[in-house]
Amino acid sequence: MQKLILASTSVYRKQLLEKLNISFDCAKPDVDETPLPDETPLALVERLAIAKAKAIAVKDDSKASNALVIGSDQIAVHQDDILGKPHTEENAIKQLTRFSGNKVTFYTSLCLYDSQEDNYQVTIEPFEVHFRHLTNAEICAYVKAEQPLNCAGSFKSEGLGISLFEKLVGDDPNSLIGLPLIQLLKMFNNKGINVLTDANK
Repeated sequence: MQKLILASTSVYRKQLLEKLNISFDCAKPDVDETPLPDETPLALVERLAIAKAKAIAVKDDSKASNALVIGSDQIAVHQDDILGKPHTEENAIKQLTRFSGNKVTFYTSLCLYDSQEDNYQVTIEPFEVHFRHLTNAEICAYVKAEQPLNCAGSFKSEGLGISLFEKLVGDDPNSLIGLPLIQLLKMFNNKGINVLTDANK
């Protein structure tokens, strides 16, 4: 296998990629995530995944000269508004109060960039989160317990956040956490890589 690099320092994405039992390095992409004028949510999340992967590949580092680089980005959208990370308990409570009884759609982009061939595959995986009707007491207790202040949508679906939902709708639950593994495996297959048979070669 070519060297594999995850263009992220996210603990959650690292843990997801480790599920595949393959060797990889992590690197932080230096990418400005500011939306362009009139850029749609889908265009934004796709552009950032590509930019993150390419940012690692073009660094003056021989380790990335012949590598497959994984770039990913995620946004949450509610009623056409892009949702950022809350950063404070007050903002988290406001977000979850807004979501009570409503649907939030997460779009997780994935780019696999081949630095040797200078080409890439890219896709966007949607995932719907349907919130049950939440009381103010439930929302405040959740935010205090799990402190989801650096999570878009103000929850951690892999933790206590699951208690907030009526249902989840999507093809790959890993995409909600931050990395669509099913789509990544398809991209690997397009490169002739099978993680089941190639991992230990």
